[in-house]
Amino acid sequence: MIKQLKKLTVNIVAGANLATVLLMVAAGYADHINPAVHPMLSNLGMLFPFFLVANLLFVFFWLTFKWKRLWIPILGYALAYVPLTVYLPLNGSKDVPEGTIKVLSYNVCQYGGNWKYEQAFDTIYSYLEQQDPDIVCLQEDVDEWRRYVFQKFQKTFPYNDTIFFWRSSLGINGVGIHSKFPILRRERIEYPSKAHGSMAYYLLVNSDTVLVINNHLEGTHLSKDDRLRYKEMLSGKMQRDTAKSESMVLLSKLGQAAALRAAGADAVHRYIEAHRQYPIIVCGDFNDNPISYSRRTIAKGLKDCFVETGKGLGLSYNEKGFFFRIDHILCSDHFEPYDCRVDDKIDVSDHYPISCRLKLVHKP
Repeated sequence: MIKQLKKLTVNIVAGANLATVLLMVAAGYADHINPAVHPMLSNLGMLFPFFLVANLLFVFFWLTFKWKRLWIPILGYALAYVPLTVYLPLNGSKDVPEGTIKVLSYNVCQYGGNWKYEQAFDTIYSYLEQQDPDIVCLQEDVDEWRRYVFQKFQKTFPYNDTIFFWRSSLGINGVGIHSKFPILRRERIEYPSKAHGSMAYYLLVNSDTVLVINNHLEGTHLSKDDRLRYKEMLSGKMQRDTAKSESMVLLSKLGQAAALRAAGADAVHRYIEAHRQYPIIVCGDFNDNPISYSRRTIAKGLKDCFVETGKGLGLSYNEKGFFFRIDHILCSDHFEPYDCRVDDKIDVSDHYPISCRLKLVHKP
């Protein structure tokens, strides 16, 4: 009787492990689902880290009780290898060669200080001065005192430009670039969005024209109450029926936002394809996790610098409960990326900055 009970338990756990593997693989490849067609399903990628952890728990279970079934979670990780390396790259250190340029991307939260700092702009400016990047792409690079901001930036960066996508009594949003290289021209990449957008900047880097695309893709459109309820669900403080209904509401909102964001990602990808003759750098706040249609679409034919040279999760959005890297730096094959990292030591915004060093190896 006891032997039969043990066998039944092992079979039940094995079934649960197989189900977890299937869900993990489905979530890992959810970035192939177009949100415009299947808005809610496209958000499965957000669940990928939870299935990764669940599968790891099965590893410990089989090691303890039935090591011969260890093949189940190992097979799961093998099937999810590609999304696993996108979500959690584990690259070794490489020496950075001479002649690289340093690119930094940062959503500065309108210099609002993340509700912690009164002199947020000065803190951010001092940080950028210390980091000494060659090209800085900022999102939410907006304020009501532009003259002061530009006077400060010009002390470190000779070439500066900011554009507002949206400005009204309800809010303000835009992106900016601050560069040690001359800005030859700029062009907005057109796609439907009320308050977000993408800018293409053509920079003269030594003797080469480099295309730098700074993005602030469509937001999640979650209110403060939505975010609070999401965190309640994660903490288990919400009753099951309520959690089920709330999760459907959240998935619906996230799906609608993802569909809008997909249109922007498609437009950026088309622009990249039409300008392949240039060395290309793409960066910004994608407002989407690594396992997403938006990141995968924009990254087609490009190198994801964090995936190729980063290490760990690289969580760039620092609100608790949102365990994702939503800020990205990509480059064309003209460049070799080095030392891409997310700096979680500065909390003056709700994002952490991401930076990378790029070596131009193939001339256009």
